[in-house]
Amino acid sequence: MAQLPLFEPGESVLTDDERGRVAYTPRFVAELLARAWFAELRTAVSWQAERRWMYDREVDVPRLTAHFDLTPGEPDGRVPGAVRQAAESVGARTAVPFNSVGLNLYRDGRDSVAAHNDHLDELVPGFPIVLVSLGATRRMTIRAKEPHRRVLHVDLESGSLLVMSYATQLHYTHGVPKTRAPVGERISLAFRVRPAGGASVGVYRRAREEGDSP
Repeated sequence: MAQLPLFEPGESVLTDDERGRVAYTPRFVAELLARAWFAELRTAVSWQAERRWMYDREVDVPRLTAHFDLTPGEPDGRVPGAVRQAAESVGARTAVPFNSVGLNLYRDGRDSVAAHNDHLDELVPGFPIVLVSLGATRRMTIRAKEPHRRVLHVDLESGSLLVMSYATQLHYTHGVPKTRAPVGERISLAFRVRPAGGASVGVYRRAREEGDSP
């Protein structure tokens, strides 16, 4: 099981108890570098428009998606340099052997991801989910599943890092709601440790069912 640092410089701990730990770090990536990564990913990634069944009909997923396998020893020539650099930075910060990254492109305030938790059978127990945000700021809502449903709101700024422990997927949902406020494009990179052989298959199944992490 991964042991995360108790505290990192600039980190704000949103919750840390038996139901899990959520920590937010603004300016994890320097502003100029965050802009460069955004520009590269916006044009270099083959963004996919997905559709899924919901309420007995097929609907458009309200954002564009992509996925890259980061399994060591299996180099993927399609992986953009910005993704590799982000993976190195996140790995150095957390000491977690991430082998998968899911990307979302939010084109405007109409794009969103519904409240959900990750499918536990597609995660290696004990390892966190780590999210890097680039571009426009969007608000994430994290809501406890149990009574006295605690609600956390965090504005994910460009260059920020959000770390959600494995336990949070048992006790919380997370999502990025739509907004009527004028907002620019945002790209998120969600790093995970997936079971061997499941790093690239499960993410597409989950995207069709519920959507990737925000």
